[in-house]
Amino acid sequence: MAWKTLDEMDLNGKTVLTRVDINVPVKDGVVTDDTRIQRILPTIRDILAAGGKPVLLAHFGRPKGERVADMSLSVVRPALEAALGSPVKFAEDCIGGPAKQAVAALEAGEVLLLENTRYHAEETKNDPAFAAALAALGDVYCNDAFSAAHRAHGSTEGVARLLPSCAGRLMQAELSALEAALGEPVRPVVAVVGGAKVSTKLDLLGNLVAKVDHLVIGGGMANTFLAAQGIDVGKSLAEHDMTDTASEILTKAQAAGCEIILPSDVVVAREFAANAANETVAADACPSDAMILDAGPAAVAKISDVFEHANTLIWNGPLGAFEIEPFDTATNAAALKAAELSEAGNLTSVAGGGDTVAALNKAGAAARFTYISTAGGAFLEWMEGKELPGVAALG
Repeated sequence: MAWKTLDEMDLNGKTVLTRVDINVPVKDGVVTDDTRIQRILPTIRDILAAGGKPVLLAHFGRPKGERVADMSLSVVRPALEAALGSPVKFAEDCIGGPAKQAVAALEAGEVLLLENTRYHAEETKNDPAFAAALAALGDVYCNDAFSAAHRAHGSTEGVARLLPSCAGRLMQAELSALEAALGEPVRPVVAVVGGAKVSTKLDLLGNLVAKVDHLVIGGGMANTFLAAQGIDVGKSLAEHDMTDTASEILTKAQAAGCEIILPSDVVVAREFAANAANETVAADACPSDAMILDAGPAAVAKISDVFEHANTLIWNGPLGAFEIEPFDTATNAAALKAAELSEAGNLTSVAGGGDTVAALNKAGAAARFTYISTAGGAFLEWMEGKELPGVAALG
């Protein structure tokens, strides 16, 4: 690992600029889900325990360089205080006079939250002067926002190059989990990739076929691959203009020794609605007036068997229209199988991406996976094999 952890830094008496992701949902001025806040607590507490003074940097929404009142991080402060169980000081800017004065007044054992970094247009431009103004506030930089690590911004990349830098506990956990899943995994490795469109996950599929032993393709993407094999998918969601690309991915996978697993049977319906009349048919027998909305039981049995013989699983995307019953059946069954194997210590399972986490939570399987990533875009870009600026800067 090229990056350092908190354990390798001298934090005693030091001001630790700590980049966190607390871009949490808010309704009527109240935080409605504090998951991201809970995930940064170990880092804050470990910095305090080591004698450091945490100064939190974060963005909130997209104010685009303007001071937008309802995008002030002050709204997050009460939830942060409740989670920490202690007061959190607040500065009305992240650089300049207000920030300098607040940092200077910070005493041992106290935590300071700086105002939204995106109130400054220079943040997203990774302006050197802005990064220097941030760096002037601290002695050490700690990045605990893996979910923002794919962006080369002032608070994620620029400042990391100006101060002694390390990964926070959440960043460390994310990187360790992803390294275990794709860096130097224990084989066989299986990846599950679902979702609506092949076009949005081309880089991901291209990278994975060269790195995994089995690639399960689900959702609308699977329909495009079936169509590429000359199968009539009726009125199913499919990108017919991407069938040549899908064929190329199939060829690349074969050359790399990667088995691509498409559903052998599917659940079809005439309407996209909860509890719509449906039937299970062979994948090549979709009626012309129907649409494929889920993988069938034979497909789930095949996926479960692959999981049984795998050592590592990486998961991004559902196998069907998981939002509506009963078309969540395949996703639920496969997720519960992965959870069971993970809990028994037979499978290292890592999952990430918005829809993925929602689907695994809905299945009641998320808590039993080895690791669930809090990141969306950063998780995908890592899976695509891209260098993440916020991680590279820590090296």
